[in-house]
Amino acid sequence: MSNLEPAPVEVACAASPAAGVEVLRPRDVPLGGPRAMRVQRTLPQRQRSLIGAWCFVDHYGPAFARMDVPPHPHTGLQTVSWLFGGEVEHNDSAGVRATVRPGELNLMTAGSGICHSEVSVPSPAALHGVQLWVALPGPDRDAPRDFAHFVPEPVPLAGATARVFLGALAGDKSPVHTFTPLLGAQVDLDAGARLDLDTNPAFEHGVLCDAGAARVEAHPLTVAELAYLSPGRSSLRLANVGEGPARVLLLGGTPFTEELVMWWNFVGRSHDDIVAYRQLWEDGDERFGAVHGYRGSLARLPAPPLPTTRLRPRPVPQRKEGTNDRR
Repeated sequence: MSNLEPAPVEVACAASPAAGVEVLRPRDVPLGGPRAMRVQRTLPQRQRSLIGAWCFVDHYGPAFARMDVPPHPHTGLQTVSWLFGGEVEHNDSAGVRATVRPGELNLMTAGSGICHSEVSVPSPAALHGVQLWVALPGPDRDAPRDFAHFVPEPVPLAGATARVFLGALAGDKSPVHTFTPLLGAQVDLDAGARLDLDTNPAFEHGVLCDAGAARVEAHPLTVAELAYLSPGRSSLRLANVGEGPARVLLLGGTPFTEELVMWWNFVGRSHDDIVAYRQLWEDGDERFGAVHGYRGSLARLPAPPLPTTRLRPRPVPQRKEGTNDRR
């Protein structure tokens, strides 16, 4: 998915100081025009820009708003599309045309450059899902374009079901390649369920609430809130504290120590990187290729204007151990 903000703010991604558990509240972002589909964005934020290599988390729906995102570019990242309802058609400049369906992973590697379009497919189910970005480490930031599709089998747990689409959890492992150690899983919790999961202590984790009322350790979450947990934990406790089912996404990874600059749909290492990517996109450079088969009215998304000041890293506020931040 493209970041369609007309004036995107640059984000400098860097590892944040360790914290116990902090709860990040989302901000409301319109994706394009007065009738835009609205999403809830929890990453990046000023106080935390990364969870492992996960650098962007948008939650949307359930809504019957139509998604129609014209061809747009990406660099230096992988996009992870994961739906709970509805369907989306994906077309990219690597020649891949795929339908994104609930419970099916679609992972696109941008590397040195790719462009793609996303259009919702008419469906009786409301469009509902998440769009996630993963930053690529320095040696792989110019990896070739790629696309992976995977349908994880449900893993039955005590009072819950897990679907592991990246990494390993609860004895299940995804075959999909990532460039840094990662975890991505959907966990559905029955009413009243309490669940302890073994986790990799080298990972930091994030738990995004999608539906219902969940609790992570002692911290309650409502829909679109995300709990951050620092490394060092060998287990994680989830609970459903609502009257009906609850659903969360569990994300994790080893702390990403490289400093990044994110602006619009680009991930780079400096102001000059971003300026160059933007100009290449505006020039129609082959670095990004072309999408064939998109039937919308706008052939490609123009890049928004750059800010008038030089893109530069933001300092990450120091955080105290065990802070629960609900700003």
